[in-house]
This record gives sequence, structure tokens and C-alpha cells, in this order.
Amino acid sequence: MASDHQRILILCKTYPSPSARYVETSCVAGMTDDGCLIRLFPVPFRLVEDDQQFKKWQWISARVRRAQDDARPESHRISVDTIEVEGDPLPTRDNWMTRREVIKGVPVFDSYEALEASRQANGTTLGLLRPSRLLGLDIKAVDSPDWTEDELAKLLQEQQQGSLFDAVEDQRTLKTLKKLPYDFHYRYECQTPEGVKAFRHKLVDWEAGALYWNVHRRPDWQEAMRHKFVTQFSELDVMFLMGTIHRFPGQWLIVSVLYPPKLPETLARQQTLF
Repeated sequence: MASDHQRILILCKTYPSPSARYVETSCVAGMTDDGCLIRLFPVPFRLVEDDQQFKKWQWISARVRRAQDDARPESHRISVDTIEVEGDPLPTRDNWMTRREVIKGVPVFDSYEALEASRQANGTTLGLLRPSRLLGLDIKAVDSPDWTEDELAKLLQEQQQGSLFDAVEDQRTLKTLKKLPYDFHYRYECQTPEGVKAFRHKLVDWEAGALYWNVHRRPDWQEAMRHKFVTQFSELDVMFLMGTIHRFPGQWLIVSVLYPPKLPETLARQQTLF
């Protein structure tokens, strides 16, 4: 299948979690130059760590091609050796003006039911969802808090199929990447034609894992995570980037959280967000 170069704004990096029942390795996703959401794989773990090659809200260019072994229309294979990073992440000044302008053409669903209806009707497997209210963050310990050799092998195998990645370097990077000992699930509400409904989805955004490792030694670490992801984010114009799972097409995850500030009411009356 032919490949071509694409400019892609990175909007999503997920924390790998191969032991969870419905989670598959990790996800990198973003938006192409023409405003389409795109899922990229396989991306070596050493490129998705926070201090590594590219960051959220950063433009990259690379050669990509439509995935042949993944029916999801947004899924593409990326040639890792062609990745070029274009400058710093987009700035947040002026109420995220630059970021808002860039993604304004991406449709935003106002309810989970509308997003799922689009999947059934149009094959949508990546989409932005704006919840009407955040209800809480559920935190539950996983069965096994450490990587097993089988999990390490599974992650590496799924990343390296059909690639020329450095297996030794990938394995070294993954072993230094700690497994998250907890799962996080968002509870939230959406306005629907039938009224307000509550939903619950797993949160796999890399930022959640990074925050956990920053605060996990504190006795109040769970409160610290809820303070950011629920209390603070409730004051912002939160949107979830939702994605489905290859093996379970009806199962959605929150793969990334976008959280621009809410515009002042005077501006909100003058323009439609995104």
C-alpha cells in the first residue's frame, strides 16, 4: 500500500497497560493537516515518554500508510525513521487561542451516545467528546502491579511486528517504564435527547500515569489526582479524545484529555468553540 508524508499534531499518548482486560499496548493519535483524526502505530516506547522525541500539542511530519491489519479507518502505520519534530508544542497563551484555532474543524460530540451512533453508522473509532459535567475519578488497584515477562514480551512483539526497531533498546526502555499499579475511570454526564445521562470510561492518558508517579508517595495521592482531573478540570472546557480498541470495536477508552480554559462569556457569545 502506498505511503505518503503527513503533518500530524500530536493529541494523544497513552500509558501502556497490556495486562488490563481491554487495553492494547499504547496509542499515539493526533490530527492531520486537513483536520482528520489519525491513530499511529507502532511507536516505540522510547519516543512516547514525556521527555522523549515528541510531546502532546506538537507538530510532527512522517511517512504513514493506511493500516492493513486494522479495519479502523483512522489507523495508520508510521515509519519511525521518518519522524521529524516541527518546533515546540503549540502555546497556551490567550486562552489557548492557537490550539483552539488549529483544531476548530474537528467535530465535537456532545454525548457518548452520539459518538457511539457515529461509530455504528460511519465507522468512527476516534472522536472528541465534550462532557457536560465531570462526576468523579474511580481509582482501583490492578491485580498485578509489576510487569511480568509475558507482558513485556507481548508489548515488544506487538510494537515490533513488521518493523526494524531496535529490540534491545525497546526492551531496556520498557523495563525502566514502571507499570501503573492502578486503573483510573472517569465518571461523567452528558446531555442527551432523553435528558442527562451518566457514563463511565477508563482513562489511559499518559498524563494520568505521569501525575500518579509524581504524587504516589503522598498519603493523599488519590485526593491529589481527583483534585486535578475532577476539581480543576471542572473549571475548564474539558474534552475527551475517545478511541476504540482493535479487538473490541464497541469498547471505548478516554485516550487523552484536552482542557482549554473556558472563554469569558462575552467571547463565548461571539464565537462557537471549535
